[in-house]
Amino acid sequence: MTTLATDAPPSPPAGPSRSARRRRRATARVGWLAVLLMSLTIVAYSAVPYLMGTLEQLDPDRAPLAPAYSHTPAVVQVAFVVHIVGAAVALFVGPVQFWAASRRRFPGLHRWLGRTYLVGVGVGGIASLIMAPYNTAGMIGFLGFGTLGALWVWTGWRAYRAIRTGDVRSHQAWMIRNFSLTFGAVMLRTWTGTLVAAQAFAAGDGFDFEAAFENAYNAVTFLAWVPNLLIAEWMIRRRGLPSLQIVDPSARVAQSSERR
Repeated sequence: MTTLATDAPPSPPAGPSRSARRRRRATARVGWLAVLLMSLTIVAYSAVPYLMGTLEQLDPDRAPLAPAYSHTPAVVQVAFVVHIVGAAVALFVGPVQFWAASRRRFPGLHRWLGRTYLVGVGVGGIASLIMAPYNTAGMIGFLGFGTLGALWVWTGWRAYRAIRTGDVRSHQAWMIRNFSLTFGAVMLRTWTGTLVAAQAFAAGDGFDFEAAFENAYNAVTFLAWVPNLLIAEWMIRRRGLPSLQIVDPSARVAQSSERR
């Protein structure tokens, strides 16, 4: 009597090769190092000059926003300095928090640096909301920078609340979103220089730097952070972390139950 051979179960798909994993880790390290260096550069060259004296005393070439805010009410001037300090702290500490080896080896340090980072975000974000009506880009700046400040504080709060409840994966997702907004300080300078250079190339001999800078600055009020947030959401989905949902999943389940 002949027995029929059954089909062998399909073998599980092979995971990425060791060389592929090494390339992925190397790419991640290079990306992290680039973010770290860019963040520290902005802290050194765009934040520190504003702390070298009063707004009236600062050199406009090193601190170009000082003349505009030197004529605002005292509370706005204080908010301006507080915003710079808070943003500088967040930019300085933020990249270290994404260093996986540091989280594993020094969890206590990671927690304390996380608190320091979120304090920087909190005070810097609230100060930015005070500054928003006095920004130099008018109504578009009020909308762009005001929305950025509100989202900066809100995502920081969500990250803090998630870790306090023990939801590590949601905490990681919200921190990615939050730091993408923090990194807006870097992209603001990057996009401004890029857009001014593009206008200079297009205008040729008729180039007007002040007009080009104003055009660029109006654009970066949104351009500095919206693409960052979109990239952050893509990274979150790629890592399998909880993605942003407009509708609460529990509410969606309740609605489907009611329909039945």
